[in-house]
Amino acid sequence: MSPTTAPAPGPSAPPPVAALPEWRPEDPAFWAATGSRVAWRTLTLTTASLVLSFATWFAMSAVVVRLPHVGFQFDTMQLFWLTAMPGLAAGTLRLVHTFLIPIFGTRAVVGVATLAKLLPCLGLAWAVSHLDTSFAWFMVLAFLAGMGGGDFSSFMPSTSLFFPKRLQGAALGIQAGIGNFGVSVAQFVTPWIIGFAAFGALGGDSLRYVKGAAERPMWLQNAFLVYVPLLVALGIACLVGLRRVPVRASFREQLDIFKSKHTWFCTITYVMTFGSFSGLAAAFPLLIMKVYGKFPGAPDPLAWAFYGPLIGSASRVLFGFVADKVGGAILTQLCGVAMIAIGGGLVFSGVLAPTSLDSFPLFVGLMLALFFFAGIGNAATFRQYPLIFKHNARQGAGVLGFTGAIAAYGPFLVSTLVGTSITATGTPAAFFLGWMAYCAIGTAINWWCYARRGAEVPC
Repeated sequence: MSPTTAPAPGPSAPPPVAALPEWRPEDPAFWAATGSRVAWRTLTLTTASLVLSFATWFAMSAVVVRLPHVGFQFDTMQLFWLTAMPGLAAGTLRLVHTFLIPIFGTRAVVGVATLAKLLPCLGLAWAVSHLDTSFAWFMVLAFLAGMGGGDFSSFMPSTSLFFPKRLQGAALGIQAGIGNFGVSVAQFVTPWIIGFAAFGALGGDSLRYVKGAAERPMWLQNAFLVYVPLLVALGIACLVGLRRVPVRASFREQLDIFKSKHTWFCTITYVMTFGSFSGLAAAFPLLIMKVYGKFPGAPDPLAWAFYGPLIGSASRVLFGFVADKVGGAILTQLCGVAMIAIGGGLVFSGVLAPTSLDSFPLFVGLMLALFFFAGIGNAATFRQYPLIFKHNARQGAGVLGFTGAIAAYGPFLVSTLVGTSITATGTPAAFFLGWMAYCAIGTAINWWCYARRGAEVPC
């Protein structure tokens, strides 16, 4: 279904409370007079909310490396499961969020979703401050943390409806890229905020952190409480400041996206790019701890892990503009080839089965290169999808949501598969070999359908 084009209200008509009476972003006059201002305000509010979504989604991945040192008795596979559960929830909830914007509109969906993240933040703050919290409760609360990852499949389709096609690559790149910075926020802020009584008596008591000869108080609950006031303020701002565009479709009508083979091809390539980014971001701290934590003077995982999401997020923002200029397919192709090559470097250089800390700089360098190219691929693929479905904006928005939903399983899949690989073989090499094979499939599909000369849908 297409946006309605009812005439604008006269000068004496009151401004609409929730819904815009018309929305024609492809009309230059409308865009200059009204559309640009509304679209950029919407992008600002939803992007700020998305930063908090990603931060709360990945906060558990930052805290989990501290749990064994404050007294929680979880084994290697249990720790990886705690990083995986938010990804399982995120992918599942994104499947729901994919269909919400045409039904309820941007204001209701974004405002409620922002406030809903208070539940996992408060629940996990309680759980990590009590050593008698069971693993089962941790799993439930970690699953609820995935609400932050579910939002994406509402936010991005919303943005694609607010902007004209010529600006969608940039707008989507800005939103997703800046939103992705929330991963780095969680992994950067956590080691600082848990080191002191940031909320005084309201924050609760500390636990004792013990690692070797080092011992100090630690407030793990602060890693989640820090987002509570921000969520409240931004949730209210979204409920007040956002509107909905006049695009409506029932759940049944939106199922037409699954009739197109390109929906499934786009899903494969987005799992290759964003699935890699989100999955590796969740697993990176534990990967550092398990591969290099056995050596004397081992690096603190949280001192390094945040660089990966930071670089991937920055490259996504910067290359959104590049994708608008040169096209998304060629950049996706470049990224696929580069990630396969970097994966080979990880597997065959020996950095995944080190004999000393001498291999650590190369390991980190290769991992950061993976994040860099995954970020470029995220920008490139999101430029492709609206063009592949350029004849139906609502379908294009739906595909953005669905591909994001499946790719959000990245943290679940990567964390469980890396944990299984380490448990079974002692190294994560088997995981990276399988991941390289998947990237080869995604790169081949992109080349044949979208990047080569004479492709069915050049984009």
